[in-house]
Amino acid sequence: MGRRPINQGAIPNFRQRKRGEKTYYFYDHGTRGGTGRREESLGSDYGLAIQRWAELQGQAHAAPAPRVMFGWVCDQYMAQVASRKATRTLADNRKEVLKLREFFEDPPAAIEAIKPMHVRQYLTWRTQGGTAHVRANREKALLSHIWNFARDRGYTALPNPCAGIKGFRETGRDVYIEDEQYQAVWEAADPCLRDAMDLAYLTGQRPADVLAMSEMDVRGGDVHVKQGKTGKRLRVEIADEGQLATLLERIRERKRAFAVHSTMLIVSEHGRSVSVAGMSRRWQKACQAAKVTGIQFRDLRAKAGTDKTDSAGDIRKAQQQLGHSSVVMTEHYVRNRRGTKVTPTR
Repeated sequence: MGRRPINQGAIPNFRQRKRGEKTYYFYDHGTRGGTGRREESLGSDYGLAIQRWAELQGQAHAAPAPRVMFGWVCDQYMAQVASRKATRTLADNRKEVLKLREFFEDPPAAIEAIKPMHVRQYLTWRTQGGTAHVRANREKALLSHIWNFARDRGYTALPNPCAGIKGFRETGRDVYIEDEQYQAVWEAADPCLRDAMDLAYLTGQRPADVLAMSEMDVRGGDVHVKQGKTGKRLRVEIADEGQLATLLERIRERKRAFAVHSTMLIVSEHGRSVSVAGMSRRWQKACQAAKVTGIQFRDLRAKAGTDKTDSAGDIRKAQQQLGHSSVVMTEHYVRNRRGTKVTPTR
């Protein structure tokens, strides 16, 4: 009688051993002619090890192969691919993969069990409340990336189930903050929000990047920026007697009032750094006081790009300031906000 397995339900002839932080897998061929047990190395990649196990087990016993589970592939993708993405993208992927796992792991499913119809079902499930259409599109895109990763690693040979499945139409945000609205909110804002508004508008950067700017980033006559979403590096020139130079001096003057303060350019009334969520609350409070609706702090970036295009007469200047990879992206970003500027017939 053979030895009873220690772990009930364990995969037959599939062995694993931890060496340091890595786990290695082996196929147990058993004993042959009294020469002792013979094991074949299957490597340290679980997905490939399972596939090789299936080949060897099929040759010996024609046993059904264990399945590579979708959740496990998600873990591999997040560890090997997503972990190398920009901070903002990684944070988005972490939220997106949770939704994917909530659906495709109820109950747990093998990656090869996912069909195109399941992708359509996911989109329907995700938007059943009449909202989250954009998020559903992003999550579908991540599922497609995960599947391509699985094909590249040899975890599946099936075609991508997202192919041919249409997402939801996206119209994009088309809000432009008029000068009068900006001034009204600015006058109702506290000093912290005023500094943040002016810095966001003059640099044209995203809220998270504005709040991440520190005193060390102001050097050599420029404000140095590394965009959190794309990793792109920019230098915003500080012109002598320009508005940005005046703003930076105002920020320095305000921070001198604190015995101890953060090195971030934007600080609270206590001298501490401010989060994106905290700035959003300040913005909402100022908008309510100014009786201005329908605009968000992030719309300042689009206002900066639009105004830059109009003042410079060259959309490429706005492209450079915003850090867009192409003029087409900037055109879509700017034109949707205020419309294309044209001249009359005569």
